[in-house]
Amino acid sequence: MFNGRDVVYCYDGSYDGLLCCVFESFVRQETPVGITAGTQEQLTLAEVLNVPTNQEKAARVAAAIPQKISPRSEELVKIAFLTFGEDKDLLILKYLQIGFRVGAAVENMLADDTVNALNKAILHCTNEAHRMKQFIRFSDFDGYLAAVIEPKNKVIPLIADHFTDRYRNENFLIYDETHRMALVYHSHRAEIVYDIYFEMPAASAEEERYRELWKSFYDTIAIKERYNPRCRMTMMPKRYWKHMTEFSENEFAPSKSRTEAIGVNPSLPENN
Repeated sequence: MFNGRDVVYCYDGSYDGLLCCVFESFVRQETPVGITAGTQEQLTLAEVLNVPTNQEKAARVAAAIPQKISPRSEELVKIAFLTFGEDKDLLILKYLQIGFRVGAAVENMLADDTVNALNKAILHCTNEAHRMKQFIRFSDFDGYLAAVIEPKNKVIPLIADHFTDRYRNENFLIYDETHRMALVYHSHRAEIVYDIYFEMPAASAEEERYRELWKSFYDTIAIKERYNPRCRMTMMPKRYWKHMTEFSENEFAPSKSRTEAIGVNPSLPENN
């Protein structure tokens, strides 16, 4: 049984670092009131315990998850780590505490607050990754494709295989402006790069012509009678429009004619 303690674990923000927090909680037989990455501001009156990343401890926890819980739970925890909620680290720790106690049965404990909250966060993350496969728009810069996205979750690890398989003969970059990370694919080799800054270069005259062709196609297939802005924003949330070629680049909103194209790139509904 884990005892609640008025302490906040602070780690370096890496997956291995979080696993070390899990290790520490089992050693101390305690559940902290919070877990924060070192880059996050700490506004708390609770004791702060700095948990250093130790590869041996992380490896022991990583190996125990599929063995003592299930491979499925290992996959869920890795996806949960990519979610954006402030309490996602603590949810993962609590989920693993339950999992190590009851085994694979934790996956079906949907009435449990921790399991339910973690599943909702994972669903939001996977849905957003699914949308990114449809909404990402590349621009060509001298034979190198580039795209900028602003997701809430760290979706790049979830979409990397899709784009490297689909554009295997291209060189491209997908930059996550929110989390300052990028998928770089060059000479048939892919790498996820962290803590970088990228600014999209100015488009060439040829690239501008291709953008106008795409916008013309988008306008041409518009069906005025099907104009339904509420349905459109459900299928294609407005926060994605900023980086989509068919929309106005300056206003982050479509022109009057373009709002008439309903049903283009449909995806799962989103309420936020």
